[in-house]
Amino acid sequence: MAEVLLFHHAYGLTSGVGEFAETLRGAGHTVHVPDLFEGRLFGSVEAGVAHAREIGFDTVVARGVAAAGELPGSLVYAGFSLGAMPAEKLALTRAGAKGALLFDSFVPLAHFGASWPEGVPVQIHGMDADEDFVDSGDLDAARAFVAATSGAELFLYPGDRHLFADPSLPSYDEPAAKLLAERALAFLSTR
Repeated sequence: MAEVLLFHHAYGLTSGVGEFAETLRGAGHTVHVPDLFEGRLFGSVEAGVAHAREIGFDTVVARGVAAAGELPGSLVYAGFSLGAMPAEKLALTRAGAKGALLFDSFVPLAHFGASWPEGVPVQIHGMDADEDFVDSGDLDAARAFVAATSGAELFLYPGDRHLFADPSLPSYDEPAAKLLAERALAFLSTR
């Protein structure tokens, strides 16, 4: 069974992120879910991103890196949207990474100044018409990354919803979320 460090999105540590963690735990995986916003929840992506901007995106990433500090190195790093930033950073820079699961986001590796480590598999999930994923350049960056990286997979779902796998949000899409969970669980079963 895998050990996973899962990072929340810009709304904060919602009950839906907790439900997703419980889905993974229900399959026998150990899941750690730190609160990068220190208990704060927001009513929109925009409000959460404004908070992240206020405290600094580097602070958000540093909190994620700190959360990993007391855990073993052999983790799968996972993150929803904003949470993909610390997940990617750790998968790129922390020795022993077993994989990465990136939901609704992909940060070009040049942002981190690093190359993807050999032998670290990754799944990237997003909706094919999600403005936050498509218009930001994440989708193009993810496609280029997957084309050039062994062990990288991109899964696109029909629709325009951002954070479609969080059942506590209005953007939840149950069929797409179930498929995402199945694919994530299949990935974790081999870690």
